[in-house]
Amino acid sequence: MGVLRLEEVHYTYNEYKLWKGDWELMSGHPIAMSPAPMRKHQSLASELIYNLREQLDECPLCEVLGEVDYKVSDDTILRPDIVLTCGETNDSYLTKAPEIVVEIISPSTAKRDETYKFDVYEAEKVKYYIIVYPEDLVAKVYKLDGKEYDKQGDFSEEVYEFLDTKCGVKIDFKRVFKRFRK
Repeated sequence: MGVLRLEEVHYTYNEYKLWKGDWELMSGHPIAMSPAPMRKHQSLASELIYNLREQLDECPLCEVLGEVDYKVSDDTILRPDIVLTCGETNDSYLTKAPEIVVEIISPSTAKRDETYKFDVYEAEKVKYYIIVYPEDLVAKVYKLDGKEYDKQGDFSEEVYEFLDTKCGVKIDFKRVFKRFRK
C-alpha cells in the first residue's frame, strides 16, 4: 500500500461546504485561513467597504460585501476581503466575476494574493483588482485591459475613479488611510 501524498488529494465544492472553520479551495487544494485578521486589517476593510457602500444608494444593482465565497469553479473557491458585485442572484456564494476585488495583504497571505489570486482574478475577468498593503498605507490598483491586468498605479492619497463599473464608484485613498497615518 502506497503513501497518500497531499498533491494526490483533490477536493471540490461539495466537500468544501462541509468543512468547519475558514478555508479557501485553490485548484482542489484546501488552504486554511489564518486566525481572524489583525485589527488594522479589519479596520482598513471597514473603511473601504464604507467608502464604496455610501456611493451605492442610487445603484440597487450593486452591493459591497466582505469575506464572501467566490466560487470560481467546482474546485476553486476564494474568499476575497472585499468585493463590489453587480447583478449577483445566488445567495450562497458569488457565481459571477465581481467588478472589483480587494485583498488586504498580511504576511501569511502576501504571496497567494500577489500571484495565485492575481492570476485567477485576471483569468476570470474581474475588472479591477486592488491589493492593499497596510504597513505602507498603499493600494496597488490593477485594471483588466483585454486579457490581462494593467497596473494603474500605487495609491496613497489620491482618488481613483472606476468609471467603467456599473455604478461608477471611486475610492478616496487619502480618506481610507487617514486614521492610520501617524
